[in-house]
Amino acid sequence: MMLSTISAWILRLWGWKITGKYPHEVAKLVIAVGPHTSNWDFPVGVLVNSAGRCHANYVGKHTLFRWPLGIFFRWLGGIPVDRSKKHGNFVAATVEAFNREPRLHLVISPEGTRKKVDKFKTGFYHIARLAEVPIVLCVFDWPKKEVFFDPIFFYPTDNEEKDMEYLWNYFKGIPGKNPEQGVL
Repeated sequence: MMLSTISAWILRLWGWKITGKYPHEVAKLVIAVGPHTSNWDFPVGVLVNSAGRCHANYVGKHTLFRWPLGIFFRWLGGIPVDRSKKHGNFVAATVEAFNREPRLHLVISPEGTRKKVDKFKTGFYHIARLAEVPIVLCVFDWPKKEVFFDPIFFYPTDNEEKDMEYLWNYFKGIPGKNPEQGVL
């Protein structure tokens, strides 16, 4: 409670606001957050997670979870992912976690990186589709200093190409911290 209050205060001090509606009442979902163009997205996201009492988890590069910071990142809800290993199946393991856990809100950036991309990674989409959970679209609008949770859920269909086009267009033109690296 105290940490949540402090997080909300820091967000207000920095000029940020949370808009839309976070789906606390939904037990399982994937939260697609974009655009992801800066390391600064992380502290803002952590503060939003705490201030909004979202209790969401996130995935991050396994190298972030080394001693001693690994303890801290796990405490913040982090789940390490080793993207260098091709023998592991992240999507299948994550779907299994959705099937096992009574509640799981998983935050994933569709870009999968802070760099400019021409298309989204599809892992978040396949996780939601295979786990049969909705995708909540969340926008980090840096010029407005606004984090928006869309109250309308996106449910993946059997048409991946059309769905990915919709998701790309949803985030298109939203300025991140480094707009030149966003979805244009």
